[in-house]
Amino acid sequence: MTDERSPHLELGVCDYPEHVPQDRWAVYAQQQKALGLTYVRIAEFAWALMEPANEQYDWGWLDQAIETIAAEGLQVVLCTPTAAPPAWLVQQHPEILPHDARGQVRTFGSRRHYDTASRVFRGYSRRITRAMAERYGQHPAVIGWQTDNEFGWGDTARTFTPAATEAFRTWLEERYGTLDQLNEAWGNVFWSMDYTAWDQILPPNRLVADANPSHVLDFQRFCSDLTVSFQEEQVTILRELSPGRWVTHNFMGFFGGFDHYRASACLDFASWDSYPTGTLESIHEWGPGGDALALAYARTGHPDFTAFNHDLYRGMTGKPIWVMEQQCGQVNWAPYNPLPADGAVQLWTAQAWAHGADVVSYFRWRAATMAQEVMHSGLLRHDETPDRGYTEVQALSLDAFPLGDIPARVALLHDYESLWLYDVQRHAAGLSYWAQVMAYYSALRRLGQDVDILHPDSDLSGYAVIVAPALTVMTPERAAHLEQAAEHAQLVFGPRSGYRTVSGRTPEDGQPGAALARLQGVRLLNFDSLRPGLEVPVAGEDGAPFLASSWAESYRLEGAQARYRYGPGPQAGQAAVTEQGAVTVIGAHSDGLIQAVLQAVLQRAGVPVEPLPEGVRVSRRAGRTLLQNWSQTEVHLEGTVLPPTSFTLR
Repeated sequence: MTDERSPHLELGVCDYPEHVPQDRWAVYAQQQKALGLTYVRIAEFAWALMEPANEQYDWGWLDQAIETIAAEGLQVVLCTPTAAPPAWLVQQHPEILPHDARGQVRTFGSRRHYDTASRVFRGYSRRITRAMAERYGQHPAVIGWQTDNEFGWGDTARTFTPAATEAFRTWLEERYGTLDQLNEAWGNVFWSMDYTAWDQILPPNRLVADANPSHVLDFQRFCSDLTVSFQEEQVTILRELSPGRWVTHNFMGFFGGFDHYRASACLDFASWDSYPTGTLESIHEWGPGGDALALAYARTGHPDFTAFNHDLYRGMTGKPIWVMEQQCGQVNWAPYNPLPADGAVQLWTAQAWAHGADVVSYFRWRAATMAQEVMHSGLLRHDETPDRGYTEVQALSLDAFPLGDIPARVALLHDYESLWLYDVQRHAAGLSYWAQVMAYYSALRRLGQDVDILHPDSDLSGYAVIVAPALTVMTPERAAHLEQAAEHAQLVFGPRSGYRTVSGRTPEDGQPGAALARLQGVRLLNFDSLRPGLEVPVAGEDGAPFLASSWAESYRLEGAQARYRYGPGPQAGQAAVTEQGAVTVIGAHSDGLIQAVLQAVLQRAGVPVEPLPEGVRVSRRAGRTLLQNWSQTEVHLEGTVLPPTSFTLR
């Protein structure tokens, strides 16, 4: 095996030898090499071919596929195939099938039809992983492994099977020890929800009304732990039998079904699957203006949506990432699937590099001629002629993208427990955890900032500005950690900071709890959930007021000073934005206000600020600067003319 680090960006492709006649394999490998690709990912959905019957293996086709790829000097990324259990396994063990939140069995015929709580399935998963690793773990062409495929896809991160119910009870007993402690942590005295036996506890589904948020939080933790342990089982086997090869997993964008930080801890680096035009539809869930933005970025995706996920997954391990699946044409699964703009594939590739990708791997080589993905583009069309993405990849000059560090002086804090608790009681239909986080991230990107996204308990030294947009879950230890960070950095908190304790309850001494209140110098007074069209003015000592939408909360000052106050309304005159030393708190949800406050904070921290036109972004890596134009009009920036959907490297 050769694993010499390239000095520049490398490219790969997802290919499916089992989908085409064998006489095409060598032709494709030759074409892939000629295109400048280095890696070929294979086999993530091929369990039924590897093991057509229980303990009856057929490796001949995969042996030949790997040898054919290797003959062209290409390197193989091999996947464990556990995301698609074969029909014989389901027939013999129907108990491995997952149940949805309504308690209904999800049947065979698609993918991800397994229950992570099933000991039976876990046994078969370990067995096929071990069989693959024993056969190919030291093959010289196998450079690394991808575990499974897109954990949680199809709303399968949570599982409601009988096996999951039993395992959840055991998990709770290990966590709390006694029912008295569980009842207290969850506040079960409310609505007479106290438990007197462990087997009375069920998953929080099929209820008459809303579930207890603490119950939901612990169930999310439990299901997350199932995914983490499932991942760890495979990684342990691969490390044993395939030494010297890296292991990763291809996560999804804006997916909160499990704790990705914990699921990444056993990996060499994180990967994710980037589909910019598909994930654009999330914009409709994130507040007003969605239709206009969706039209503006219909053929490129929004620049910050894609950049955020690059930065998020880079922060999982602190190492460069792979984009394991990069959209290279039309997708097939969004409500609307327009063709990407000319230049979009190159722009996506360049942006991925600038945000920490050492490798970009395109999905897929040839468009599928069968089954669920026939409407999805590949680098080749169905008739094997090069599609538009192929032409753009062919024109890339990889030497222009050197590998190296990203000089971020700004950290944005993000964690999944805050996401789970925020979204279980949003209180405002137009606002969610992701919407609030993206409001702050986009403001930083519009100000020309490179951003590291980190777990709040990470090492925060070395940053000049630390932004916590929606740090809902707070502990005394976390507050002390942030207090230490405030000794060397400016801290900015968004609304609903410190709203919940680790068990999901509200602090008994009021929000944001004593430890965080001391750091912020404020106590929460009121919060205002604003329906569409209902806006609240927010003004500083000078300048025109901003308008808060969706959410507005006010504070009692306990050492902090008010920098902005609310105008007419129930919170008139009350503090909307406060400052105490190096700590700023923003209580109103307003893009303009957030950007104005962040700009002032950055300048106070000595961080250069570069406000950018709509659709234009700047990213830096390895001493180079990437100017990007995601808009459909020509833009002039820093003396450079940027055509529509284009980039320039400096």
